[in-house]
Amino acid sequence: MDLVLHHYWRSSSSWRVRWALEHKGVAYRGNVVDLLKGEQGAAEFKQSSPLGVVPCLVVDGRALTESVAILEWLEEAFPEKPLLPKDPWKRARVRQLVEFVNAGTQPLQNLGVMRHHSTDLEQQKVWARHWIVRGLAALEHELEVVAAEGSGGKFAVGDELTWVELFVTPQLYNARRFSVDLTQLPRLSAVDAAALATESGLASHPDRFQPSVAP
Repeated sequence: MDLVLHHYWRSSSSWRVRWALEHKGVAYRGNVVDLLKGEQGAAEFKQSSPLGVVPCLVVDGRALTESVAILEWLEEAFPEKPLLPKDPWKRARVRQLVEFVNAGTQPLQNLGVMRHHSTDLEQQKVWARHWIVRGLAALEHELEVVAAEGSGGKFAVGDELTWVELFVTPQLYNARRFSVDLTQLPRLSAVDAAALATESGLASHPDRFQPSVAP
């Protein structure tokens, strides 16, 4: 099976997919799409990704976009080292927490939305911080709920890495970029630390893919 991942080093959505691939030990070839240079708007790329977004995973010539859809496919195509719990309720909790980031936080602070909101860089940061703080506060509260119902553990849901970490840690990486105070988020901070201690988290980390330090 030939897998090509079109991604950008600092894209949190891209990091999610890189992380899952590393966790599952799935070989792939990477192709950088520079968002700052506008390469995502190229006509050729939009044949594979109509919205001009990353990540885009091309599987034997067939393109699949949207990180959740890609992760779903990876979970089914490569069931070893699963990233979803077997228990139906815990699995639902994972999907719920993922959507806090995927639908309720990250899209509101991505590059295109910020630029549409304002051309002023400082106003863009104010906008991003507002939505990040709102989303992370909701996540912190919900992690307390998960712990109270007995579904907590070393990670967000249980003692094994799940999709939650693949969404939360990149979002916290973005939060730090926008100078968001994380001191009032002890549960999220603990989950983040545990996730970043994993081999797959380190191997997929954006810092490894920066143009200045990429292999």
